[in-house]
Amino acid sequence: MFNVVKKSIEWGHDTLTLETGKIARQADACVIATYGETSVMAAVVYEKKPKEGFDFFPLTVHYQEKYYAAGRIPGGFFKREARPSEKETLTSRLIDRPIRPLFVDGFKNETQVICTVLSHDLENDPDVVAMIAASAALTLSGAPFMGPIAAARVGFVDGDYILNPSVADMDNLRNNPEQRLDLVVAGTADAVMMVESEAYELSEDEILGAVVFGHEQMQPVIDMIIGMAEEAAKEPFNFQAPDSSALYAKVAGLGEAAMRAAFAITDKQERQAAIAAARAMITEGLSEDEAADKALGGCFKKLESTVLRGDVIATGRRIDGRDLTTVRPIVAETGLLPRAHGSALFTRGETQGLVVTTLGTGDDEQIIDALHGSSRSNFMLHYNFPPYSVGEAGRMMGPGRREIGHGKLAWRALQAVLPAASDFPYTLRLVSEITESNGSSSMASVCGGSLSMMDAGVPLKAPVAGIAMGLILEGEEFAVLTDILGDEDHLGDMDFKVAGTANGITTMQMDIKVAGITPAIMKQALAQAKDARLHILGEMGKALNETSEFSIHAPRIETMQVPTDKIREVIGSGGKVIREIVEVSGAKVDINDDGIIKIASPNGESIKKAYDMIWSIVAEPEVGQIYTGKVVKLMDFGAFVNFFGKRDGLVHVSQISAERVNHPKDLLQEGQEVKVKLVGFDDRGKVRLSMKVVNQETGEELAEKSGDE
Repeated sequence: MFNVVKKSIEWGHDTLTLETGKIARQADACVIATYGETSVMAAVVYEKKPKEGFDFFPLTVHYQEKYYAAGRIPGGFFKREARPSEKETLTSRLIDRPIRPLFVDGFKNETQVICTVLSHDLENDPDVVAMIAASAALTLSGAPFMGPIAAARVGFVDGDYILNPSVADMDNLRNNPEQRLDLVVAGTADAVMMVESEAYELSEDEILGAVVFGHEQMQPVIDMIIGMAEEAAKEPFNFQAPDSSALYAKVAGLGEAAMRAAFAITDKQERQAAIAAARAMITEGLSEDEAADKALGGCFKKLESTVLRGDVIATGRRIDGRDLTTVRPIVAETGLLPRAHGSALFTRGETQGLVVTTLGTGDDEQIIDALHGSSRSNFMLHYNFPPYSVGEAGRMMGPGRREIGHGKLAWRALQAVLPAASDFPYTLRLVSEITESNGSSSMASVCGGSLSMMDAGVPLKAPVAGIAMGLILEGEEFAVLTDILGDEDHLGDMDFKVAGTANGITTMQMDIKVAGITPAIMKQALAQAKDARLHILGEMGKALNETSEFSIHAPRIETMQVPTDKIREVIGSGGKVIREIVEVSGAKVDINDDGIIKIASPNGESIKKAYDMIWSIVAEPEVGQIYTGKVVKLMDFGAFVNFFGKRDGLVHVSQISAERVNHPKDLLQEGQEVKVKLVGFDDRGKVRLSMKVVNQETGEELAEKSGDE
């Protein structure tokens, strides 16, 4: 009944297995990839006819995590998986980016890849497993896919690269000083197609070494997929790309000069208007059938690409007049919004981001519900891309895959320089509003985010800047472009974003639109990116001439550490004690299982009052110290004084005054405030206090008259 084909190899620290032929047999191909005990099923379906009216390849990738894979039930009222999580959205993009360029040019048939996590061992991240499963399924499906690809995760510890480090090793990398890198690389047998990374100020050579290491380590996986295809692949789909060479020749003849003149205009909106006019002129010169040809859009794009790319290779000059390495003019400003805790406006050419920082308390932390369990994050970065930023009217909706992806990229760049939570106990939320866009708004978010946090008084380890690099590859000739424009991204061969401090790289993201690039091209791109990054950091430095202080509207937070065995006393039965502290002090109090307490309030007096109340509960009184207390009970032999939190001690009648006292009530009354010295403990551990060795007015010790009982 089943024609099962199964392949296995030892890869890194576990066994990687690919299996097909048993499940989802009506799909064009289905492969289950298992690494350790993490299993992902990838199913591929493609239509056998092209999608009408599409001038792009309609590929969709869906990565979905099922909670049963980790033996968990989803939270929430409905108790089922709903809208895609951030991890699912980011992994869907991660899979899409290296496979999309490998479909044959001209293929417009709707194609869908669905990757479902079936089992998760909480050790091996399913994202790399899903990429391998998707590649294998596409290779078996018969679709015109020029793969296979493979992927690998790379860590970096003590100068050594680690293949496929565990989920625990990569979790909360900021608080793990041993791990300095979380890099995912995907590629074919010959070249790298995609890189995504979170790094901790690594050098260009260290990052490049990680990419090369990952590419080398994935080769056995590619060989395994090819071996499986030799046994189980379907017949290749009979696809012939439509021949539009005649139409393109006519389009080029009619409009190449006008298109070249349009691309010589430096202003984006004027250039786009001129390109649209050139297109209209070309269309007027075509016959009715030629104007209705579905290949016309592709011919326009090819002409635009030829003009832009040819001029760059031939002259080294770009459409806005820059050479290959110049960064567009930069203006950086801070402190724009009076009520915000921190704000910055970063403008680079025609790309602009308004980034706003808000400081919150522990209550504002984001709760993340994932396959491997729930966690909390005290740093959020949200990226918004409204249609007006590109001069268009468009539909406003929630964040899409692009917004989530760009926001996460900026998050990775900045989180590497955040202070430790113990040093800066705030929850941080950054919002990047892209107000203009013409190339690399995500890197503008990085620069603006760094400035905005510094404006808010966040003690960053170092400022961070980011830059987007491009590539024009024509045969053996190539040009690496610094600070690419939107058109250069759209018509070029590479989108390579690098962010970091003056000391090293904190994130890198690379997408390739051709069949891959060589380490030599990557090395040149990294070198140019470093020069650009240092230049941008210099321009950013001009915006912060003085150390920024906290906004008066931001909460103040103070932390204190208490012994874990005292947590119960601070909270009290049913939370009674901590509620009293909050009510009396007016401050917000958070306590975690490690005994770290955060006290937050805009009012410093409220923080001090809460701090003192907590300290009086958890601290132990010290022999020899002087305390202020209240008389709570009078006895014939002395007075009991509440002197330290809820702790009482006895002042013996002989210790009340240097003069003889017959009865404590002769000098004291209940409720009276007195100053006492802790002189020791009796045989039963009871506290012994003395009043007569302390000046009751000043609280100073009377050394000459002191004498313990």
